[in-house]
Amino acid sequence: MTQMQPGSGPTALRILLGSQLRRLRENKGITREDAGSVIRGSESKISRMELGRVGFKERDVADLLTFYGVEDAEARAPVMDLVLKANEPGWWHRFNDLLPSWFQAYVGLEEAATRIRTYEVQFIPGLLQTKEYARAVITAGAAGLGSHEIARRVDLRMERQRVLDGGDGPFFWAVIDEAALRRPIGGADVMRAQVEHLLDLMRQPNITIQVMPFSFGGHSAEGGAFSILRFQDSELPDVVYVEQLASALYLDKREDVDRYGEVMERLCAVSTTPDETVQILVKIMKDI
Repeated sequence: MTQMQPGSGPTALRILLGSQLRRLRENKGITREDAGSVIRGSESKISRMELGRVGFKERDVADLLTFYGVEDAEARAPVMDLVLKANEPGWWHRFNDLLPSWFQAYVGLEEAATRIRTYEVQFIPGLLQTKEYARAVITAGAAGLGSHEIARRVDLRMERQRVLDGGDGPFFWAVIDEAALRRPIGGADVMRAQVEHLLDLMRQPNITIQVMPFSFGGHSAEGGAFSILRFQDSELPDVVYVEQLASALYLDKREDVDRYGEVMERLCAVSTTPDETVQILVKIMKDI
């Protein structure tokens, strides 16, 4: 059994546990339908468990291990321990009333990732936003929300940014379309402070920022924003996150990940170098 990595969040641990259960089932040649009947569930329930999309009941996992022939107590112990860890609530649990279900998974994956690469077209990436910029973005898209709820959404975004602090945070690589940098979110003062914040962040060794300039014209990521997350444990596949208006796609099939990875590589190749990024950010600040 694969041991869990220190610092792994519950979302990643659920995916890891699910992949272990899937491998055990497949090694025995057991169908999802047969496995589902053992835990008084359905084929779709087994599918959701193996993808790490749901919480795990200890009884269900224990019954599946028995059905898959894992009888030895020493072999079962780390799996059952993983169940307990995977079911622990993440720090974002207190914001569950604000987070749509389709975004909760991303916050968990973001916390567990060792590398995050993102391309943004419309806004500065959330992990790089100032508090004032975040408030302006959230207010513009939160029609009908009161000031208290807007403030809590801003607090959530600021809390997410803590993942980049310290020496054990993920490597974060952002390619930002020039349009996002020139869109006057929150007014001139807010934008000027936001661009200055990006210049400060570039001094952190785990943060790289590139700009896709207007001058390049059309490019390979015309379809819109996306993120690619990678994890420390080799059992966890890379995940591509594509956010939509009221839902999100989580892609982990190798062909999908490879396709987005190729697009990201091309974006990085034609975007500004770090020195050029500083130059264009300074120019944008002067233009604001």
